[in-house]
Amino acid sequence: MTSLTLAIVIAFILGYLCIAFESGLKINKAAIAILMCVATWTLFMLDPGSYISGVADAQLPQRVSEILKHHLGETGETLFFLMGAMTIVEIVDKNGGFNFVRDMMATTSKRKLLWRLAFMTFILSAILDNLTTSIVMIMVLRKLVSDRNDRLIYASLIIISANSGGAFSPIGDVTTIMLWIKGMITTQGVIKEIFIPSLVSMVIPALILQYYLKGELAVVKEKGKQETTDVFSKRQRNLIFIFGVGGLMFVPVFRYLTDLPPFMGILLVLGVLWTVTEIFHRKVKTKDGLSKRVTNLLRNIDMATILFFLGILMAVSCLEEVGVLTALGEGLDHVSGGNHYLVTGVIGVLSSIVDNVPLVAGCMGMYPIAEVGDLAVDGIFWQLLAYCAGVGGSMLIIGSAAGVVVMGLEKITFGWYMRRITWIVFVGYLAGMFSYWLIRTFLF
Repeated sequence: MTSLTLAIVIAFILGYLCIAFESGLKINKAAIAILMCVATWTLFMLDPGSYISGVADAQLPQRVSEILKHHLGETGETLFFLMGAMTIVEIVDKNGGFNFVRDMMATTSKRKLLWRLAFMTFILSAILDNLTTSIVMIMVLRKLVSDRNDRLIYASLIIISANSGGAFSPIGDVTTIMLWIKGMITTQGVIKEIFIPSLVSMVIPALILQYYLKGELAVVKEKGKQETTDVFSKRQRNLIFIFGVGGLMFVPVFRYLTDLPPFMGILLVLGVLWTVTEIFHRKVKTKDGLSKRVTNLLRNIDMATILFFLGILMAVSCLEEVGVLTALGEGLDHVSGGNHYLVTGVIGVLSSIVDNVPLVAGCMGMYPIAEVGDLAVDGIFWQLLAYCAGVGGSMLIIGSAAGVVVMGLEKITFGWYMRRITWIVFVGYLAGMFSYWLIRTFLF
């Protein structure tokens, strides 16, 4: 590792530590992430020729600009998807679309609610994606739980359930989509063999977390509930839910029908839902009703979370460009002696620290598909990679898109999550891997 590469890694680690101790520093994590992004790429520009071969010195700035635009384009897809999904959920929520979901899940028992949230999130994240599901379930949670301490426990379980549910579905997580499109896993194979490990990784943390909850739930007094009921009829609210959540479920279908990236499907759903609500608002004259129009709801989008995503993903892309992630993967393979349970297990832990997308992308580039063995299609390595990269992201709250969004929505600190939740996730993570070993050893 060159001194420049070491400097880039140090800049990333220092930025990561500042994010980890955000509550103590009293500096918003988005500001730190943006500074980390600029610092890593500025260091990269001190000697770009050491990382880019076959390009004349005079053309290096243009080549770096092209590289940045490439990574920004990939990051932008995630950001536009996130903004679109957050806007759709905000529209559905503020216009009463989640009322019947809230009513369906309502219970006075804290533990019953925990299990209902866990399984609903687990199932939805396999159909939608873990990011969108987390946003939807947090909105529902706010309608059911008023106590902040309890809500932090429920929100943590939503992160765990969303990441576990996304791991066994080829369309439930970005990493499984990548592996599926490249032909390393198949729909039948990943569902058949990863479903039980994913379920185990959710159920065991839920069993532990239920002992944090005792007693009955207090009734949530919603501000503006009556106004929301008066603005739209029950039929209109149900239509908004169908167009919103049903539209989100249609996004993967739209992607496979058109081969357009997912954010285009999100924009389609947003456009349709926006149009529908504008039609409904034609007869609304009250001030409170007009405040729920999309043009006003756009102000509620958490731009700090969006900018945090931008900084983190672009900083990680710099690590990818300097070859740190690939070297890390190669080192893991060498140290483990080819033990793919150990390699993927460590990658899962690392995915809670850095974004799992470049980690999985690095592994896909390092290991070619083999005819037989662990690296064959639906082999142990690829299926475990899908499981570990998805579930492992729950260990730290900034280790997954779901965690980052919930962190922003519920203001959960990094330190609180690490002290209370990380060990619980790790226990479920190992239990899921053990169940996978049993399945591969004795069933398939």
